[in-house]
Amino acid sequence: MLAPLVESLWTYEGQLAHGFERVLPSGRMQLLVNLHEDVLRDHGLDGRLAHKTRGVAIQGAHTAPRVVDTAGQRAICGVSFAPGSASPFLGMPALELTGKVVDLHELWGRDGVLLRERLLQAPTAVARLDVLEAALLERGRTSKPRDEAVAVACSLLMGGASVRAVGARLGLSPRRLIERFQVHVGIKPKLFARIARFQRVLESAGGEMTWATLAVEHGFSDQAHLVREFRAFSGATPVAYRPRSDEAPNHVPLDERNFLQDEAGCPGAPCANVPR
Repeated sequence: MLAPLVESLWTYEGQLAHGFERVLPSGRMQLLVNLHEDVLRDHGLDGRLAHKTRGVAIQGAHTAPRVVDTAGQRAICGVSFAPGSASPFLGMPALELTGKVVDLHELWGRDGVLLRERLLQAPTAVARLDVLEAALLERGRTSKPRDEAVAVACSLLMGGASVRAVGARLGLSPRRLIERFQVHVGIKPKLFARIARFQRVLESAGGEMTWATLAVEHGFSDQAHLVREFRAFSGATPVAYRPRSDEAPNHVPLDERNFLQDEAGCPGAPCANVPR
């Protein structure tokens, strides 16, 4: 069964009006397969190509916004793993993939290349999802299970529990909790908790609550604290945040003519204290 390990299998086809977008961190890992061309590209915040790999790859947990070109999304499918649950499919500690997009061939060998070929041969969207599911099930049969304590910790932190409370509930010392988090999630629990809180803010944004009210609701010390965290993880102020759609809150369209300025009109990188 994939249900505890995978949040979604998904596929998308279409041409977006904008050429680039920021993808915001969620604390999760993904398997990505570009069916339009055999390449995946990451760009720096100035728009310059920073890294590219073949068209089937694992995206590690990111802790800062990254820039991608939407040409790579014209025909794409993938897997969004539940937090802390990708490790059975990696064959290496998640920490080694943090902030990276890694060719699946490096993790799965020839099976990584064959996966894209099988997906290209699938005649329908449903068939592509079946191919992804079969590949994961096959991989999972020979892998170690996920760390259930880490999975529980992720769930509690996403719900707003403190790191201290999570460690106490699981009977783990701070050091041991950090070690296990880095192996299975790729980042430390405190940073994961910050990203999870940012994601809860995104879910709440757009309603009738003011940003000052949201700051109180989500446990920030004040509105300025919320703004600092929002900029660190999105590259924009809350007021300037404009997602692609309500269904894609972590995808923010960019005007490539203004790469050297953020949406608030400030030059350079979005925030000096962006976590790495």
